[in-house]
Amino acid sequence: MNELKGIHHITAITSSAEKNYEFFTYVLGMRLVKKTVNQDDINTYHLFFADDRGNPGTDMTFFDFQGIPKGSHGTDEIHRSSFRVPENAALDYWVKRFDRLGVGHEGVQKQFDRMVLPFSDFDGQLYQLVSDEGDLGVAPGIPWQDGPVPLEFAITGLGPVIVRTSEITYMKKLLEEVLGFAEIDSDADTHLFEVGEGGNGARVIVEDRPDLPRGRQGYGTIHHSAFRVENREALDHWIRRMDNFGFRTSGHVDRFYFESLYARVTPGILFEFATDGPGFMDDEPYETLGEKLALPPFLESKRQQIEAHVRHIDTVRSTKEIEKEYE
Repeated sequence: MNELKGIHHITAITSSAEKNYEFFTYVLGMRLVKKTVNQDDINTYHLFFADDRGNPGTDMTFFDFQGIPKGSHGTDEIHRSSFRVPENAALDYWVKRFDRLGVGHEGVQKQFDRMVLPFSDFDGQLYQLVSDEGDLGVAPGIPWQDGPVPLEFAITGLGPVIVRTSEITYMKKLLEEVLGFAEIDSDADTHLFEVGEGGNGARVIVEDRPDLPRGRQGYGTIHHSAFRVENREALDHWIRRMDNFGFRTSGHVDRFYFESLYARVTPGILFEFATDGPGFMDDEPYETLGEKLALPPFLESKRQQIEAHVRHIDTVRSTKEIEKEYE
């Protein structure tokens, strides 16, 4: 019950919440399920893009810290995010879609036992699509029903998190001895780990890259990655465990949509542990998820102040008919 269940969410930094919304909504076809603010910096937007219902294991989130410089990729960083699609044939659809929409990509290629399509956005943020063909692990989510991507090709959740490290021995011990992952494959200096039920939704890929300079966080890079835990009881187990191993942690944090623990595992890598619930549908109806500025109860008293500082972003989609775009 206390073991990690897989990837919960990934949080990155964008230079523009507006461009980020347009890219994820109309290019990637992921649903904005929550438009809120960074609870530790209420002048900063926090956007959550996920599957149709905001299920755990499907959401990619973004901060738009104002004035932050562009980051640089290197080692000792969470390097790339992955999104699951149903099968290999879906990748062919996405190659054509990216070509038509001017999205930079590296073509379909093989990564261990999966086919992937690496690509990037306007900030140089690194992603890949990963095929679920043959996947028997953690179940995928539900594609956004009203998005622009045909459901048979649409994104259904998060896939493997790709980490670069200058200390592979330490990272292997962290994943295996502390977090409970198992190494199931390797290819030269790249190592594949799984946890829980395994499969695309429960994988971490570690690249051994001591040759690179350390990555520098800024827009276009990942802020942190979160692992799924069942509930508060399981989260308390991980609070005790990480403390016992001597990691610097946040202790219990109530994010309203889930409960969390943050642990700085290297100077450049922040891992979070997050509960599967309560989720994103307690404070907004399904039909209009993400269309209004949502605030947790402990920030509601500051709504007037927050709305005066964060600029308005039009995220209404329920009144629009978004046509499916077959290539």
